[in-house]
Amino acid sequence: MAMSRISPLHDILAPSGIAIIGASSDPTKRGYKALAGLLEGGFGGDIYPINPKASEILGVPAYASLESLPRAPELALICTPASSVANLIRQCGEKGVKGAVILASGFGETGLEGKVLEQELLNAARESGVRLIGPNTSGLFNLHAKLNLLGLENVVPGNIGIVSQSGNMLLALALEAQHHGCIGFSSYVGPGNQTDLGFGDYLRYLGEDDDTYVAALYVEGFQDGRGFLEVAKEITRRKPVVVYKSGATRQGCAAASSHTGALAGSYAMTTDLLRQAGVSVVQYSDEILPVAEGLGALQQAPGKRVAILADGGGQATIAADRIVEAGLELASLSDTTRARLAEILFPQASLANPVDVAGSSDANPALLARCHEILIGDEGVDSVLLVGMFGGYASRFSATLAANEMAGAESMVETAWSTRKPLVVHSLYAPVRPPALERLREAGLVVYGSIELAIKVLAALAARGEYLARESSPTEPAIEASRSRLIEQALEEKRDLLEPEAKALLKDQGIAVPDETWVTSADQLGEVAAQAGETPMAMKVVSRDILHKSDAGGVRLDLRGAAALEDAYRQIMASCENYAPNAHIDGVLVSPMAAKGVEVIIGVVRDPAFGPVLMFGLGGIFVELLEDVAFRAIPLSRQDAQGMLDQLKASKVLDGLRGAAAVDKAALVELLLKVSQLVQTCPDIRELDLNPVIAYPQGYYQKGYAIVDARIILTTFDKETGDEFA
Repeated sequence: MAMSRISPLHDILAPSGIAIIGASSDPTKRGYKALAGLLEGGFGGDIYPINPKASEILGVPAYASLESLPRAPELALICTPASSVANLIRQCGEKGVKGAVILASGFGETGLEGKVLEQELLNAARESGVRLIGPNTSGLFNLHAKLNLLGLENVVPGNIGIVSQSGNMLLALALEAQHHGCIGFSSYVGPGNQTDLGFGDYLRYLGEDDDTYVAALYVEGFQDGRGFLEVAKEITRRKPVVVYKSGATRQGCAAASSHTGALAGSYAMTTDLLRQAGVSVVQYSDEILPVAEGLGALQQAPGKRVAILADGGGQATIAADRIVEAGLELASLSDTTRARLAEILFPQASLANPVDVAGSSDANPALLARCHEILIGDEGVDSVLLVGMFGGYASRFSATLAANEMAGAESMVETAWSTRKPLVVHSLYAPVRPPALERLREAGLVVYGSIELAIKVLAALAARGEYLARESSPTEPAIEASRSRLIEQALEEKRDLLEPEAKALLKDQGIAVPDETWVTSADQLGEVAAQAGETPMAMKVVSRDILHKSDAGGVRLDLRGAAALEDAYRQIMASCENYAPNAHIDGVLVSPMAAKGVEVIIGVVRDPAFGPVLMFGLGGIFVELLEDVAFRAIPLSRQDAQGMLDQLKASKVLDGLRGAAAVDKAALVELLLKVSQLVQTCPDIRELDLNPVIAYPQGYYQKGYAIVDARIILTTFDKETGDEFA
């Protein structure tokens, strides 16, 4: 069933006519290669080479200008220098051209002058209504429309759509597909500088394109990360999206004031947010095409439980190791499954998982297809991985086995397409492409020469299945933004919230905060001491100018009695005055010492590309050292919050180690959701740090946690000048 279409790119990427501005008779020029590619590819629409010095190019009549064309083409390919492009875009608008591909570099990527030129280009595009691909793009193709503006040879139509900021990466994928033999592409776009259209626009097009089954993106940077996430969350419900993200951008972190801000903008944050939106993130460039192929063909797995079917013990062991490392599970086979396998395999065969046929298939490779059928029928199995030498039995043992092996392939195809449980095949003979493996590939199954790549595909299939199951759950209700009195007052005074104010704001959101006393004079400490009795107390400075209290000597712990409190007060005032002589001191905060528990951190930062992002991780002073943290874009769903806890490498600490009781994880999930709601309610919050939060066992303390320190940063202005930051 065709999808509804919103994207403006459908006419642009499947035009009935195209103008090549700067067409050339020189084979080294892009204006020549694009024209040659259209002619050789059999493009059926109108082709208008534009060159005022030529009457024809490659046998096609040439025109002096856009104005002289007999009709308006939907697409223009501009092959002229950067300085000429803005004026040409205005001419495109006057003619009625819908979109333009701009190959020229020399724009914002080159410096200040280029940025001015790029802004002029964008202004021209908006005034004329012409959509821009590029500038500084490698070009595009739509193979199903026989539109090839790269002049790239040996690319065949298929179902993988590509968007890549690197032309060389596209070339690498094209060569890899050519070597593979059964992989083809639908469309390719090089986004270039993303002056107008960006990754979100291209993903929407691929999501709506009937010829694209899976989208694969090579990304160096997002111009509108938040917009991309919104599009990705919509598209991934319908078809898989694979992203390889290069680099570890730390936009805006140099001026970050909090632990969360210091960690935001990282590669880890970007990949967490992409996965939250249902994107399959690959870690290495050589995984892009295999994972895209596997997801495009098989779509998803119902779960993580994998059965390994092998004709050799060594590779079975390797596969088992890699499966566990990938976060998948070795399926537990039922007694019925084992009994059925025992009926057809040699006595020495291993009937546990991995299933090693131990020579049973040497004279009858089709036996592996029968084993596959048995394993797929086990309710405890979500997918099957076949490892070994299937496809190569005729070569390895006897040519007389070719027919038997082909019959096994046919049987695997029939079984595979009768179930939702995917079959992924690894074969030593994959590089030589024997007939039985080619039959599997032609039927839409996937075959890999690497066990590791095969398991990457299985992991992606399982993750997509889990994501789609989560997305079927009810969504959290929308929250209206508002501004509290505390925030209004702080903004009027051009400052951030003081810690007592921050905790009051948290309390208003239904978040549990400890009982504390805000003391502005040493004279008040006697009453505080009398109420505390022998309870050990903590004291810390309250100052709009001192963010890191410990560094300033602004914290004292384990205090008992009035004398100790008064002495600590004097010490804090002296230390802070020495640390920041001009700091405005608003007193101290006195509270009972928090009981020991598991320290975690919860933070929020408004990332320049992705907007408000929430972080959860191991807390205390080690958060930036260990960086065992998880990120999610706000708003969070309950599944997002639970996933943050489960994602941590140190998640076992939350479950209790060495006899310690497990912390109240449900309480932490509720806390994460309430923080998410707070940030939605109060868009003036720029950064938020709750560090540490002490997590306790269920029923131990208030709502299962104690917020020891809270920091909320509002300001987007320079504290000394009062000027707004850009």
